[in-house]
Amino acid sequence: MEPEQAAIKKPFEAVVQEQGATVLRVCRAVLGVHDADDAWSDTFLAALQSYPDLPPEANVQAWLVTIAHHKCIDHLRAGSRRALPVDSPPEQPSRLGIPGDGHAELLDAVTGLPPKQRQAVAYHYLAGLPYKDVAALLGGTPDAARRAGADGVKSLRNALADLPALAHSLSKGELR
Repeated sequence: MEPEQAAIKKPFEAVVQEQGATVLRVCRAVLGVHDADDAWSDTFLAALQSYPDLPPEANVQAWLVTIAHHKCIDHLRAGSRRALPVDSPPEQPSRLGIPGDGHAELLDAVTGLPPKQRQAVAYHYLAGLPYKDVAALLGGTPDAARRAGADGVKSLRNALADLPALAHSLSKGELR
């Protein structure tokens, strides 16, 4: 009788390649463009340290989005203690192919949502997490997470009504 082979996890570099864009979309939706890169880096640094202990059957995307959620909250808390920059650096396009790079209006509209709606939209529509996982991240019920996501999308549709291409994308659920 041969011993069963343990499930083999992907190398961490492959996880970063596969999930990097999703984590960055979540960080951008929660924090905005300026702090998203820092939160993304912090997320993957923390994940790298914990990855060896992650069970092979774990949902890696949900695990990373949970870490990103915590890192975004840390950045929001630290933001109140940070000095504001005098000059903003020029906007750099993303090399990860993040949709929304050419749509500053959409990013501004997402950033303008109330925190629960912004997070529900980011975690469900951008990261693809089921509402059960979104509820666990936000500290509520799946129904409350679904309501926050629906309210967020409705607010985005209203805010972007003058931009037909973006409004059409929202109505089809194409935020990614």
